[in-house]
Amino acid sequence: MKYIKSLYLTNRFFYGLAIIAVVLVAGFFVPVLFAAGKATLYVYGGIAVVDILMLYSRKTGINASRTMADKLSNGDPNPILVEVESRYPFLIYTEVIDEVPEQFQYRKNTSYFSLKADAKKQFTYELRPHKRGEYTFNKLNVFASTLLGLVNRRFTFDAEITVPVYPSYIQMHKYELLAISNRLVMAGIKKIRRIGHNFEFEQIRDYVQGDDFRTINWKATARKGGFMVNQYQDEKSQQVYSIIDKGRVMKMPFEGLSLMDYAINSSLVISNIAIKKYDKAGLITFTEEKVSILQAERKPDQMGKILETLYAQKTRYLEANHELLYATIRRQIKQRSLLLFYTNFESMTSLRRYLPFFRGLAKNHLLVVIFFENTELEALTQDTALTLEDVYIKTIAEKMMYEKRQIVAELLKYGIQSILTPPQDLSVNTINKYLELKSRGLI
Repeated sequence: MKYIKSLYLTNRFFYGLAIIAVVLVAGFFVPVLFAAGKATLYVYGGIAVVDILMLYSRKTGINASRTMADKLSNGDPNPILVEVESRYPFLIYTEVIDEVPEQFQYRKNTSYFSLKADAKKQFTYELRPHKRGEYTFNKLNVFASTLLGLVNRRFTFDAEITVPVYPSYIQMHKYELLAISNRLVMAGIKKIRRIGHNFEFEQIRDYVQGDDFRTINWKATARKGGFMVNQYQDEKSQQVYSIIDKGRVMKMPFEGLSLMDYAINSSLVISNIAIKKYDKAGLITFTEEKVSILQAERKPDQMGKILETLYAQKTRYLEANHELLYATIRRQIKQRSLLLFYTNFESMTSLRRYLPFFRGLAKNHLLVVIFFENTELEALTQDTALTLEDVYIKTIAEKMMYEKRQIVAELLKYGIQSILTPPQDLSVNTINKYLELKSRGLI
């Protein structure tokens, strides 16, 4: 029974059968054709039997496997490797169908290729998840046929596996490598000249040609009898918190990802960069009824804690409680910290509702409010208006974009830093702002 279940007749088989049927029908009018058609039918059946025997001459004619990472990166292309091995002593043609998770709605999961005797072949395809969570890959199917191509034999491999989709750890590693090799400029990170000194004293050492004469320690010079200079290092152990608004304003989608997913990916990247720059990274998320704080640390397992915390976050349908957030931060975070606040505003009216809380946070911390450009509106403003309705739509789009720029100016009026960014440039612009603030000695 299992052999019958794995046997499939191909289109070529039915095309041949249809031709023979036409010949047999014509044989009612031309008797010689009926005899020829009947003989052809027997021969055709014999060829089909030979084709079946060839495919079932090996108990395990095909072996296949799927190789992938133990977790997927949200919003990034994730490579999936499939390897197919033929154990037949002759050339075969294969059709490989991988049963990918239904969340992808992926329709290009079929590959066609030929395999020589006892040969192997690998191919790779990419999947780009748009939501965090668990994804289940099901069976791997290979349909094999000979050069005759009348029948297919199906091989099914139990490659079922459930993998989690985490925030974009691929982006995190990308920027980490660039930061370590001092090549962040290649990713669009601005090279910022350091202004003045960061006055965190490290040690006194001998003067070396090229040292800034302003760092000469005259008392130590007099005692030693030779020039001695103070050596300073970048200020370290500053606290950097990513604050993520989990309210409905962060549900807006862009290229398949919600704004909160962009904020989560950026938080992961900036936390890793901050730790590499010897600062402490922490995380704050808040809803309409709860504020969760992961205290800023620089321990070896801190990035793992941040990754696991971000993995479990979900947006809510109600507005987040900024008053509760302000009270919690004031009570639990005593040291002056850099607060990277991910949220979104569409109008000055919505900003004014939360401005008192922002001003309160800015009194004790360095606050950076990060919100998003609506790139669809920008595309509308670039279109040519052909009708009166188009003029109205374009005017409204320009007004809404102007309000976004007004929000930046309003925040600056109260000494609050801000970033207005397209979602796809969020990580780069956030890193730029962090490095700028460090270079200016503000943190």
